[in-house]
Amino acid sequence: MAFTLPAGIESRPVTVIGAGTLGRRIALMFATRGGEVRIFDPSRAAAEQAVAYVAEHIAEVAATVEGGRPGTAAAHDDQAAAVADAWLVVEAVPEHLDLKNRVFADLDRQAEPDAILASNSSSYPTSQFVDGVTHVERVVNMHFYMPPQQNAVDLMSDGRTDPAVLAFLEEELPKYGVFPFEARKESTGFIFNRIWAAIKREALAVVAEGVSTPQDVDRMWQINMGLKAGPFRMMDQVGLDVALDIENHYAAENPHLPEGPRELLRSYVDAGHLGVKTGRGFYDDYSAPASTSAPA
Repeated sequence: MAFTLPAGIESRPVTVIGAGTLGRRIALMFATRGGEVRIFDPSRAAAEQAVAYVAEHIAEVAATVEGGRPGTAAAHDDQAAAVADAWLVVEAVPEHLDLKNRVFADLDRQAEPDAILASNSSSYPTSQFVDGVTHVERVVNMHFYMPPQQNAVDLMSDGRTDPAVLAFLEEELPKYGVFPFEARKESTGFIFNRIWAAIKREALAVVAEGVSTPQDVDRMWQINMGLKAGPFRMMDQVGLDVALDIENHYAAENPHLPEGPRELLRSYVDAGHLGVKTGRGFYDDYSAPASTSAPA
């Protein structure tokens, strides 16, 4: 079924569903062209923290975007109000399939008829959570990494996405300082994340087997790759609960994956050490815990 692309997007908001680590960063990027971004989260406090994050960083980040200028962010605790008149709605909730199914069924009813519904899911294709969606032709995976530092974006059809939606996003997203790459067929983990998952898994295995420590692996990574952070520091930033959810999903599809990496992650999650957002993960040098609302 063909989809009528959104019109007048320059004067319409973008809405982000979920105010966690990535949700607030996605909102930041969509605020770089002077427009309004709305952030919905069931926790009003989390939404307000995300708005504060955008306000803190928007001037600096907008200056890096060609034609950019600081926009505004607003917190919402009513989803229907948050998506009203939005041309794009980006879901950034935790990696739980039943939750995503509920969110997209609600968004399909609440969003404008021409709104694009995108998922930031890092491991689930949208084809797995559109059972309650009538207009599947407007649903798409739009997976971010860690903007504003890592600005590549995966785009992937749900199998029935109107090709015009993908073409439209490929044209519009670079205007916000993020750069899309299309997965040409359905792929769990998309493009870069499949490669990154293998790196994380082997790093976890090296530590789980007692061969090395998170700190030594990260330091070697920094020296050899010339990067500021290694795999364990980056997992702390995203959240070890999120990392475990993702790895469990890969293992469900491929039962031959080693158990050691999941057991190591599970030991930290069970102890409540989730990384930056709890003040302790593989590292314990985080001065202040961030929001506990973490997306994938």
